[in-house]
Amino acid sequence: MNLEQIENIVEVAKIGSLTKAAQNRHITLSAISQSITLLEAELDVILFTRSRGLKAVPTAEGQAIINKANEVLMKVNELKVEAQIHSNTLSGHLRIATIPGPMHLLVKVISSFKEDFPNVRIEIFEKGPKEILENVLHNEMDIGLMVSPEGIPEKHKGIMFERLMEGKIVVGVHPNSQLALHKIITPEQLVGQTLALYDDDYILDYVERNLSQYGPVNLLFVSNNTRAIENAVAGGLAITIGLDYSFIRTAEDMHPMIRTIELQSSNTQQEHFGSVVPAGKHASHIARIFINRLKYEFEQLVDNN
Repeated sequence: MNLEQIENIVEVAKIGSLTKAAQNRHITLSAISQSITLLEAELDVILFTRSRGLKAVPTAEGQAIINKANEVLMKVNELKVEAQIHSNTLSGHLRIATIPGPMHLLVKVISSFKEDFPNVRIEIFEKGPKEILENVLHNEMDIGLMVSPEGIPEKHKGIMFERLMEGKIVVGVHPNSQLALHKIITPEQLVGQTLALYDDDYILDYVERNLSQYGPVNLLFVSNNTRAIENAVAGGLAITIGLDYSFIRTAEDMHPMIRTIELQSSNTQQEHFGSVVPAGKHASHIARIFINRLKYEFEQLVDNN
């Protein structure tokens, strides 16, 4: 068994095709097929069920071994990352796709990251969750930042989700609002309230599923301009709904005219904001360093709020 064989089975499991996996690995189809056959013989386990058209689906036993192979490649990747940190020669391109809510939390991390690694070019894109998963799977983005998916679909099994921050749905209201007197607000109490919402698929879907059953939703506007939403709430014109980490600010940025209150929900599952990256060796060294810094910064923000 060697590292190349481990990389081959992870790539085939991710793509589901021997032909495409061989192309991605820049080797011949016969070479990747022989590599897998030799590994299966060595382990005495059939890793893939192969069908016409050279499709390959992991067997139950194969999937367990592929999961371990992913862990091995992650450890190898961590060793390379550690070596790069100490060599201080990190350079390259980092592409980040994120849902809109936590965009403001990235600024400090990006600034300190660029100070330490000025040769890394960083690009950030706001996208929806489905597009983020597709972009990361096809190596069009190095990191995706999103709310934890409700079970990763089969076609997205080539990616991994890592929790960075816990979250819960809250209502943002003016401190003088009658709603501000409550510690927890029920969806029924929001009937008739005017809403200003961030243009985010997760939040809009949440409002549709959890509020509309109690009465019509009165929308003032939907916008991707956080300042406009904050001004509407601060002016007493509307309330807003979002995940609590979207309201986290540093002390100097804290908006004095918005109070957040937990919104009671029938869904008791804690929501998590986290990162998605390609599985195995395809996770960028630069991405791993950035995610670790982001996780540390989020922990500090939560402790201080």
